[in-house]
Amino acid sequence: MIVLFQRLPAASAPDALPLPTFATPGAAGMDLAAAVREPLTLAPGERGLVPTGFAIAIPDGYEGQVRPRSGRALAEGLTVLNAPGTIDADYRGELRVLLVNLGSAPIVVRRGERVAQLVVAPVVRPTVHEAEALPPAARGAGGFGHTGR
Repeated sequence: MIVLFQRLPAASAPDALPLPTFATPGAAGMDLAAAVREPLTLAPGERGLVPTGFAIAIPDGYEGQVRPRSGRALAEGLTVLNAPGTIDADYRGELRVLLVNLGSAPIVVRRGERVAQLVVAPVVRPTVHEAEALPPAARGAGGFGHTGR
């Protein structure tokens, strides 16, 4: 499978960012870097839409899942607000990351810093039918907290 990335004019030289890459051979997600021109400061509780400088073409039958980077989430409280954010196969705009600072101190996002990761995964498109009743299941309608703590 091939995922195409188009470098957008604002992300070009002289300080062009590298294509998203996998940090290790076993990594599931490729790192996404911030293509901000000026540092972006997120106060505690504040959110911001961070550009990556790339448009993307994901093949039909797949989606992109934008996820937080665990190290920054643990150390700073920086996370992806709508995690995982979904990039549909028919989207061709700039790949941007909706970040939120859940920490207790301001976070500064600088150009080239890794801010999220992108996982490309298959999508199953079920056929939808309306039913008068659902088949029984052992769990039934038990929801949040139904199994105790």
